[in-house]
Amino acid sequence: MHLGIEIGGTKLQLGVGAAENGTLVALERVEVRPADGAEGIRRQIERIGKPLVEQFDARTIGVGFGGPVEATAGKTLKSHHVAGWDDFPLAEWCRKTFDRPAAVANDADAAGLGEARFGAGRGKRVVFYTNVGSGIGGALVIDRRIYVGGVGVASELGHLRPGPEADSPEQCVESTASGWSIAAAARRNEKLAARFDCPPERVTAKMVAEAANKGDEAAGEIFRRAVRTYGWAVAQMITLLAPDVVAVGGGVPLAGEELFFAPLREAVDRYVFPPLRGTCSIVPAALGEEVVVHGALALARGLAENGEITALFIP
Repeated sequence: MHLGIEIGGTKLQLGVGAAENGTLVALERVEVRPADGAEGIRRQIERIGKPLVEQFDARTIGVGFGGPVEATAGKTLKSHHVAGWDDFPLAEWCRKTFDRPAAVANDADAAGLGEARFGAGRGKRVVFYTNVGSGIGGALVIDRRIYVGGVGVASELGHLRPGPEADSPEQCVESTASGWSIAAAARRNEKLAARFDCPPERVTAKMVAEAANKGDEAAGEIFRRAVRTYGWAVAQMITLLAPDVVAVGGGVPLAGEELFFAPLREAVDRYVFPPLRGTCSIVPAALGEEVVVHGALALARGLAENGEITALFIP
């Protein structure tokens, strides 16, 4: 057995499994308190993780972290949600805390590995995973190994800039197509924001999707623009990489087939290199909220089998 950990901006999950068929034998999920900082999260991990390690005799630990990491060094570089993770030796901390070998990856990379091995990409050689939530991430998995590029950062779909006029890092796909940006666009529309039964600052992308599904034209236009922009980005990725399957996870795609997946496929067909049109399946991710945990378990198993994390990466 192995221990897989997801460290996100709003939730913390710890799961135990053999990383053989996508089955968990235990799962613990708690909310993260950003005000408590990274140290507060580490206290939660220690409190929840130690009994799991002891009960199931977990051999190794894998972590999917919500932010950029230096995977080969086992370090977190930064969190955009919680203070205290800058240049933190997380793998070493896990080794000292649990007396077990540990490996660390970005959460999107871990999720991509999970989907490729146990989920929507199982049996496919080239799998691209992308999540649309508060942000937009991506992961390329080839022959069950994560592609991390020459410096350890790759597949950042949400940070593509649509055209040469987008000369600022903030002018990226994520700024239009993420859950955060969908909610922000609704808040900027005073008439639309007033139709929600809550203060404007509490409007969420889920509320916008529900309004759009009920026929609200303003909400529908915000959602259509977001999906069209995201579809443009996915089309560029398919043009460059030609994967067998694109697995789409995160909270925003839960808007469903009519509001999200059908217009996404239409946008991809519009923008992709024509010879590649229809060659790639675009499907919902299969592993749900536990996807990062499954990928973290795959990291942990790979560490146990190979003695080092690099065997799971393609540089």
